[in-house]
Amino acid sequence: MAEKIAIRDAYGKALLELGKKNEKIVALDADVGGSTKSALFGKEFPERYYNVGISELNMVAMSAGMASEGMIPFVNTFAVFLATRGGDPIQSLIAYDKLNVKLCGTYTGMSDSYDGASHQAITDMAFVRAIPNMTVITAADAVETEKAVEAIAEYDGPVYLRLSRAAVPVVYDESMKFEIGKGIKVKEGSDLTIITTGTILSKAVEAAEILEKEGIHVTLVDMHTVKPIDEELIIECARKTGALVTVEEHSLQGGLYSAVCEVVAKNCPTIVEGIGATQFAESGDYEQLLEKYGYGAESIAEKCREVIKKKARK
Repeated sequence: MAEKIAIRDAYGKALLELGKKNEKIVALDADVGGSTKSALFGKEFPERYYNVGISELNMVAMSAGMASEGMIPFVNTFAVFLATRGGDPIQSLIAYDKLNVKLCGTYTGMSDSYDGASHQAITDMAFVRAIPNMTVITAADAVETEKAVEAIAEYDGPVYLRLSRAAVPVVYDESMKFEIGKGIKVKEGSDLTIITTGTILSKAVEAAEILEKEGIHVTLVDMHTVKPIDEELIIECARKTGALVTVEEHSLQGGLYSAVCEVVAKNCPTIVEGIGATQFAESGDYEQLLEKYGYGAESIAEKCREVIKKKARK
């Protein structure tokens, strides 16, 4: 079993290290710095850390002003509140003027499991993906989180970075290359393609291993950047394997599934089915919620078996 590291811990450490390298970095938080782990940055750089209280709209608007003065703001709070309460200035101030703000939404999907549907973010990606000029990224493990933080700091423009609360297996080693807009082939196969975004990648790895034992060889893609999505890679996989399954801790409407379907419909019509949220969840153990709502390795494998049967009948 690979070592498990909490995404929020990896993010907090990455933001702290980034602050040491670049004095233009500032961090803002909506009174949840202990949860987002931006407090690690705040402890080291109190003069560059702003806890605005539970006022997400004001926090995002403040970050726009800071960016216009040459700072690089990292805005931190729970994703479900960042994309809703902060939605107006995200669109009208940051995206409209292409400001260099990094919006870091934590506790995505069902990872804030015990706080229930009010704190679980399953619609945030649909909102930000629809906004012009916005780049949307979801981190899969601790290594990718660190690489993503470094990459978005160097990128000039607005970015929405989705971060889980969960402790998940580390899939990558330090040699992995992270490039905004370029998906990563984790595994090569010819029977079907699984495309994931976020921490559910580790479950998809397990599912691929289950299928491999059954003689089903899948290509597994980590589509960490959902916008701009890697169209070239999707088309390549669609033509090679003839069937795609997307997996995301987000609504099937407006997220990864929608983005992949848009590419396929335009370029190479192919069977595409998705695993994602279709309803609000409830409070409970995170792993149990994943199993209940179809994100377990066996559930992913079963969906792949169904799609391969459809492919055979086509």
